[in-house]
Amino acid sequence: MLRRVQSTALIVAIATAWSTVAFGAELSAALKDQLGSSTYVYIASQRKNGSFSKPAEIWFLFHDNAVWVGTPPTSWRAKRIKAGRTAAKIAVGKPDGPSFEAVGAIVQDPKIHALMFETYAKKYPDGWSKFEEKFRTGFKDGSRVLIKYTPK
Repeated sequence: MLRRVQSTALIVAIATAWSTVAFGAELSAALKDQLGSSTYVYIASQRKNGSFSKPAEIWFLFHDNAVWVGTPPTSWRAKRIKAGRTAAKIAVGKPDGPSFEAVGAIVQDPKIHALMFETYAKKYPDGWSKFEEKFRTGFKDGSRVLIKYTPK
């Protein structure tokens, strides 16, 4: 009986750990609200030495408990993810605003591209007209990549 209880406890612990890795940590309601109303996030990515870069202001989409950004593959955030340094710190609203740790991944998802375009057109009405073509063309030709930051 004790072995069955221990085995069950181990299975629950492994499943909980796996779901946190697979689906990310849940953000607080307050942080979700701030992500929903903020214009920018400030992303610091992890350098080779383990320190974090200066936070960079960037347009973003908050969707499905993740922060999504479109960026050139030559940006440091994309280069670091490609090199296996996926850790990031994301501040909301301002560089010293409320923040959380995240794991970045370069993904391909045309549905998110479309949602991002729609969101950016509403969220950044003045700038979107200047950058829309770069985003649309960039995702098609590879001069832009989609990064998903999942809370850690």
